[in-house]
Amino acid sequence: MAKVIAITNQKGGVGKTTTSINLGASLAANDLRVLLVDSDPQGNSTSGLGIDKRSDNSTLYNALLAGVPLVDTIIKTDCDGLDIVPADKNLVAANLDLVDLEDREYRLRRALLGVREGYDYILIDCPPALDLLTLNALVAADSVLIPIQCEFFALEGISQLMDTVDRIRESFSHDLKIEGILLTMFDERTNLTRQVADDLREFFSDEVFATVIPRSIRLAEAPSFGKPILMYDPRSRGAESYIKLAKEILENEQRRGQTTQSAR
Repeated sequence: MAKVIAITNQKGGVGKTTTSINLGASLAANDLRVLLVDSDPQGNSTSGLGIDKRSDNSTLYNALLAGVPLVDTIIKTDCDGLDIVPADKNLVAANLDLVDLEDREYRLRRALLGVREGYDYILIDCPPALDLLTLNALVAADSVLIPIQCEFFALEGISQLMDTVDRIRESFSHDLKIEGILLTMFDERTNLTRQVADDLREFFSDEVFATVIPRSIRLAEAPSFGKPILMYDPRSRGAESYIKLAKEILENEQRRGQTTQSAR
């Protein structure tokens, strides 16, 4: 049964899509089966993996609102082990179309039930908003991974997201865990980056990943070629960082499993 991780932050430009694509590819490089669900109407994960958004492929919109089984929307990518549920501009209307539907918050969770046994990990690339698409992703997820750029308003933004996570836990009786907080576009040469990183680690302790994602031109270039960084420039610092992140997530999962068994 796949573990479902929502990759979210209501602030744009923090590396959600970059993380979704490259973490997915890095997990797949560990011989795991990974499904990336593009839940952002901009469809950047879709195009970033070389899928044409203008094609007639069924998308997440069709699965959420047109009764198409999610399995029929899945597309294999050029990265072995990594599949994607694409998004296109029709997903913009989803927030309006979902409003009057019964159990509107559970649409994605139910759609994923038919495919969870076929994967080890399912990653959901969320839009930069706390809207119904993001709410669907958080209700469907087992845990949430929060990319944060080390800038002045980082702490303010993450506190709002943590409040949302707490409300989801209470309102939906859903044990949503924090997979981790990921520092992105990290530039250790600046005092601000170091200060924000220190503040986040002091406040959130071990919820902050040890791995950081550096600011990287190669990471920024890779999506324009429709490739994850592992295929575009496997020797780059960005590729190394996402491999380390995947390894850290897998080690954390193993450690939690051992703790649970010990508790029994």
